[in-house]
Amino acid sequence: MKMKSVLTIAGSDSSGGAGVQADIKTISAHRLYAASIVTAVTAQNTLGVQLVFPLPAAVVAAQLDSVCTDIPPDAVKIGMLATAEIAETVARKLEQYGVRRVVLDPVLVSTSGRRLLDEDAVHIMTDRLFPLAELITPNLDEASVLHDALVRTECAVLVKGGHNPYSADDVLYESGRLLSEHAAGNQGIHTFRGTRIANRNTHGTGCTLSSAVACRLAQGHTLEESVLLAKQFVTGAIAAGLAVGHGRGPLDQFWDMSE
Repeated sequence: MKMKSVLTIAGSDSSGGAGVQADIKTISAHRLYAASIVTAVTAQNTLGVQLVFPLPAAVVAAQLDSVCTDIPPDAVKIGMLATAEIAETVARKLEQYGVRRVVLDPVLVSTSGRRLLDEDAVHIMTDRLFPLAELITPNLDEASVLHDALVRTECAVLVKGGHNPYSADDVLYESGRLLSEHAAGNQGIHTFRGTRIANRNTHGTGCTLSSAVACRLAQGHTLEESVLLAKQFVTGAIAAGLAVGHGRGPLDQFWDMSE
């Protein structure tokens, strides 16, 4: 039986807590095949990001050609893109290969405050990649910065509430246009309740959530089901309380191998 595959396009985290490494662990925990495209190499740990080195766009293109011509993905998760050239290259290659079920995590800034997407790359992401996505997963800060672009998109938007100090609710909008203040109470809006967990080890939460959604979409779940199951997966991974490093540690993606 053919094994379903999920492709992650993201930066490499040397500490293994976020980025490509977190995505591969998440995909593997869902018992799917993980392929990966590295967009940038970072030097980082649980204390912060010390260096970001974007790869040449041609290298990113070659990786995408290699994977997509041999292992066509059943779903794709996009994370850190770093530069406008890389963002444009990813959009062009996804169009070329007709890739579907794209989950885009619009990574702008690291938790420690390091910028992970050039300012001139933001409009490439919104103009070229937003239309290719089935779901965009900004956190509250990213949703605020990208609001004008998000309300113009017809794809679904999941606003993650992890940065809310009072709750951990996530809100799924079936279309970005529902983010408009005039759409309050629309039936196309779904709230996924969550309780904040007293655990500082949340490095890679956004990466893990978007990857888990992509996994569930690859398995044939609806979007709403995929978000619900992904949120449950991330909650368990945080609650597991993995103790690694001296700062904001990573999640335990293998907390429940019965999944």
